[in-house]
Amino acid sequence: MLRGPITAEDFRGQFSGHETFPLRHLWLRKAFDAVGAGKQRTVFTDPDAIVTFGVGKNMALSIRHWALACGIIKEEGSRVKATELGTHLFGDENPWDPYMERPATAWLMHWLVAGDPEMTTTWYWAFNHLPAQTFDHDTLAKAILEYCRLRKWPRIADKTVERDVECFVRSYVPRGDKNAAEDAMEPVLAELGLIRQVAGRLYEFRRGPKPSLPDGVFAYALNEFWDRYAQNASTLSVEAISYEPGSPGRVFKLDENSVVERLTSMERVTRHRIVWSDTAGIRQVHRVKPISDPFGLLGSAYRGDSDKRRAA
Repeated sequence: MLRGPITAEDFRGQFSGHETFPLRHLWLRKAFDAVGAGKQRTVFTDPDAIVTFGVGKNMALSIRHWALACGIIKEEGSRVKATELGTHLFGDENPWDPYMERPATAWLMHWLVAGDPEMTTTWYWAFNHLPAQTFDHDTLAKAILEYCRLRKWPRIADKTVERDVECFVRSYVPRGDKNAAEDAMEPVLAELGLIRQVAGRLYEFRRGPKPSLPDGVFAYALNEFWDRYAQNASTLSVEAISYEPGSPGRVFKLDENSVVERLTSMERVTRHRIVWSDTAGIRQVHRVKPISDPFGLLGSAYRGDSDKRRAA
């Protein structure tokens, strides 16, 4: 039986908005720069959008979609403005990663789109609810469509989900034809190596240690998952962190041993706010005190505090 946020009574899946374009490098920075402290939401659809973003009309809409999904901008009524995360990454006097060159940023963007089903339901479904290690386009699309019909979500056409699945795959496995203009720049998430092409339209998730994933990003994801899954609980088990839908183990495709290795370092990364415990065979972490500054955890990934063992 399925668990997690997609089973909520008021949840409705979203399978469009990206205009079939995967997230590209510098797109999020373009969105951040365009909206600044606040602009009308039409900044992405105005005739000047082609000049503002340096792309065609559909790509400008795609930039908007990805900037919203990745939490770089937010809409408030008729206006849109940069978020605190967007400001940390691109706008401070000492921005964390103004040109999206750090592995931490790609991992963070992956967490934001595959750990939350709100705007990127296919991404969430694939990483959290697809039971097989290998899959193809048809298998993934069929599973999602069956769930849509089970939930009786309105106005979701087969072609819409199929295009969404195609965009999902291309986000992590770029096309082999490097001469295609739209694929001249590799998608941001492809560098993570989370999915590999086995043959033709058959793909495989790559589960195991992720050396380039900073502990600071893992800690941020763990804290966010904790708040969603069991906000008032003082402890969280290894099993929940490894296998629950929306967990760091699922989203980052970490095996259980890799999750445990990460958890044993959380006391250092979180400055004693999350601590590891292994007593009488019960392996868990304790959240000793609430984490009121989650961006402080994330910032450690960019300061290098959590990168000591990262070689790739």
